[in-house]
Amino acid sequence: MHRVGSAGNTAGSSRPRKEKRFTYVLNDADNKKHCAGINCLSYLNASASGTSEYLFTGSRDGTLKRWEYQNGDANFSATFESHVDWVNDAIIVGQNLVSCSSDTTLKVWNCLADGACTKTLRQHSDYVICLAAAEKNSNIVASGGLGGEVFIWDLDAAIAPIAKSVDAKEDEVPNGNSGPALSTLCNVNSSGNIVSTNGKSHGYSPIAAKGHKDSVYALDMNDTGTLLVSGGTEKVVRVWDPRTGSKNMKLRGHTDNIRALLIDSTGRYCLSGSSDSMIRLWDLGQQRCVHSYAVHTDSVWALASTPSFGHVYSGGRDQSVYLTDLSTRESVLLCTNEHPILQLSLQDDTIWVATTDSSVYGWPAEGQTPQKVFQKGGSFLAGNLSFSRARASLEGSAPVPVYKEPSFTIPGVPAIVQHEIMNNRRHVLTKDTVGSVKLWEITRGAVIEDFGKVSFDDKKKELFEMVSIPAWFTMDARLGCLSVHLDTPQCFSAEIYAVDLNVTGAQEDLKINLAHETLRGLLVHWSKRRPKLGQHSLSNGDSSIGKDVSLKNLPHPRSDVDDGSENHANNVLPSFEFSTVSPPSIITESSSGGPWRKRITDLDGTEDDLPWWCVDCAENGRFPKENTKCGFYLHPAEGSPAPNITQGKLSAPRILRVLKVANYVVEKLVLEKPLDGSPDSTFAMGLTSGTSALDSSSRPGLKPWQKLKPSVEILCNNQVLSPEMSLATVRTYIWKKPEDLILNYRVVQSR
Repeated sequence: MHRVGSAGNTAGSSRPRKEKRFTYVLNDADNKKHCAGINCLSYLNASASGTSEYLFTGSRDGTLKRWEYQNGDANFSATFESHVDWVNDAIIVGQNLVSCSSDTTLKVWNCLADGACTKTLRQHSDYVICLAAAEKNSNIVASGGLGGEVFIWDLDAAIAPIAKSVDAKEDEVPNGNSGPALSTLCNVNSSGNIVSTNGKSHGYSPIAAKGHKDSVYALDMNDTGTLLVSGGTEKVVRVWDPRTGSKNMKLRGHTDNIRALLIDSTGRYCLSGSSDSMIRLWDLGQQRCVHSYAVHTDSVWALASTPSFGHVYSGGRDQSVYLTDLSTRESVLLCTNEHPILQLSLQDDTIWVATTDSSVYGWPAEGQTPQKVFQKGGSFLAGNLSFSRARASLEGSAPVPVYKEPSFTIPGVPAIVQHEIMNNRRHVLTKDTVGSVKLWEITRGAVIEDFGKVSFDDKKKELFEMVSIPAWFTMDARLGCLSVHLDTPQCFSAEIYAVDLNVTGAQEDLKINLAHETLRGLLVHWSKRRPKLGQHSLSNGDSSIGKDVSLKNLPHPRSDVDDGSENHANNVLPSFEFSTVSPPSIITESSSGGPWRKRITDLDGTEDDLPWWCVDCAENGRFPKENTKCGFYLHPAEGSPAPNITQGKLSAPRILRVLKVANYVVEKLVLEKPLDGSPDSTFAMGLTSGTSALDSSSRPGLKPWQKLKPSVEILCNNQVLSPEMSLATVRTYIWKKPEDLILNYRVVQSR
């Protein structure tokens, strides 16, 4: 299992962080499609939904999507977005969709609702990889993950609110339904029925099936919920009683990780697929392996059986789907894919295939009459030793697939697999799985140029700019899309002149803080919908500084709200306007400590657990003033007759251009206006508040020689600097030393 870090989960991080992180995830133009591999599939029949048939897909992009299956087409129906890391598995339990994720949580959703999460279940200490449910008992769900933990959940008790008193008659369940008040919690009795037991005051806790010493990759449960099977890196199949969490037996035979499990409806037989490339059939009554099937040439990651449990469809790392008759051992290559197969779902005569690609494929399967597939020819007898298929493949006797093209394709967006932050710290170059190279502007979450299939390295060199901007954000693409992480106070270290962003009417020296304006753009919908509160103050000595605070305690100056004009936070500069067609999602920690994710257009203003520093910045324009100054010395160039016009070290904004330094020198040379002589004089940024040297000829009372306009060059390391360079750029690319920057000047001519 490929371990990835959670986009919002900072557990185990060695880097201390006092404040909550704020992350925003950029979506491509078509947000109705997945943008990373599909880890899981689940199907809801029309008889269960009461309307149409639906396919649910869970992706490494952190979302689930619902597809309505009608007249041979699967059309997008809804997105379920709340997980902050890979969605690893999903199952239908009654009218609920239950999902699990690498963010260590399970989430419960109403299958047919608009995609809002109704409950988040937290018990696992590591990534949750797999789920299982009892088809005839819609209350029981089992979960397993990398922590070696297996939990059995009573779903009714887990999602219902805890009653405030034993006298309460009913309470409202988060999905809008009414249910009994719970002064007691539910459990499963020996008959598989739900019964009540005394609950704990702090809430519901699932049953723990203890015994695994290492990661759990696969689970399955029989229809009545009386047997649970699990497997993982220990290479054994464990059998449990989910009603008590007790161990029934342990089955040995595989020589590598167990990645897929199926148990028949009666609980008599179990199928297992392993990284040893073998499929094994177990008789649980006899507690032994009765058949082994050498079908694949590599790891078996996915299994799906016909309703009678007489045939099995299997897929895995070898990118192939095989159909095998469990009694005759006859096998046939059904189809091949371009990517490793992660999960299979058989529905009537279609086998849905999830792969590491962002698209979903439906292949003909003849699930009702699988014998028809064998009649098409190309079948072979499955061996009982793992090397038999590999040897046959090497000898050139690889089977030919029965089907060459899928019946259905639900296309996805290619995942981003490579990215490079450009020097201007606003643009990011990306490359996706099909080789397409794009340039993103992260301050508004949009692709500004699609270069097509070109060399990523060549394009990176072509776009190189000799500019130096502080690293105000970090970034990753583990969700298949760009996730931008902001941490205070580091994120407020980058400034840029407004004229460089083409801000209409901006003064020449007006500076824009990139994080400030980005946060305003991201939270503009939240700000517009937020209930207007009275004026509050947040003094420097307030004990809530540095802690998570409720929005009701945050400052919201009256002048920003009731001045007869729009709230300042609603006026977003064009360079920071995020799309409402494919809006980014934000990820942050809730007040209870768990991460959450939501699209910026879905923020309704009631979210009370946004990081206080983000709110204070977006609403009130308050943020830590990071040191954006650059200290330097300014001396005449060697051999230049120009006088020394400064004493001691100067200080100026890092983004100050060399042109401004030249103007400063001209001013001093023309007017002979010395500094005060202090060793750390501040480099006044105007450069002067009065008339500049460039129009000094209009000043009354000037001597004739003072009306001359000398032309000045600024040098560093004997290299003449471009007037458009900033001090930070000079220090990074020309000076290249840890000591304070030294600039030189010389007069080229006078006019």
